[in-house]
Amino acid sequence: LISQGPSMDASKKVDLKIIIIGALGVGKTSLLHQYVHKTFYEDYRTTLGASILTKVLAVDNTPLKLQIWDTGGQERFRSMVSTFYKGSDGCMLAFDVTDRESFESLDNWRNDFLDKVIPREQDFPMVVLGNKIDISDRQVPKETASAWCKEKDIPYFEVSAKNNINVAEAFETLAKQALTTYKGILESYLTDSIKLTPHDKPKKSCC
Repeated sequence: LISQGPSMDASKKVDLKIIIIGALGVGKTSLLHQYVHKTFYEDYRTTLGASILTKVLAVDNTPLKLQIWDTGGQERFRSMVSTFYKGSDGCMLAFDVTDRESFESLDNWRNDFLDKVIPREQDFPMVVLGNKIDISDRQVPKETASAWCKEKDIPYFEVSAKNNINVAEAFETLAKQALTTYKGILESYLTDSIKLTPHDKPKKSCC
């Protein structure tokens, strides 16, 4: 019997890297702290570069350890932030529903990410979060954001980091997508490895 590898064993934890990207001030840090610590992080200091938090959970009976990278949204940090994309298993695009520009920049963030991830996969595990739905001064209608996401086949979540609305659901949907892709890549790798049997190698004569 061929072993399916350690990550197929439900008792073994799978490590996945998730990255949150989006414009400055959309609440990426607040979303992450709400999900990991169940607290609203109302410190408005700008994230410089990236910070990392981890969360352990189970998806489809598989224990996961999410390494979630919170990135800075300032334009001058864009080239630095893009160096953190490598090795990501899932990407969370965030915008602020009260800030039209943050929504309009999603295309640039998404394209920049996909350009840096090799191999480029259009169906890379990704979700979009429209944050700050608790604020009444809304500039981006739900229908507009939903249509953008539907066109690109990306799940869309209306969230509030402050009131903890849909935050866990969004992260867990992305984690599930990332796990499915991870298992698919692993199975493909194992299948390719199995094809390279010892019989294909030239026999060495004994000295």
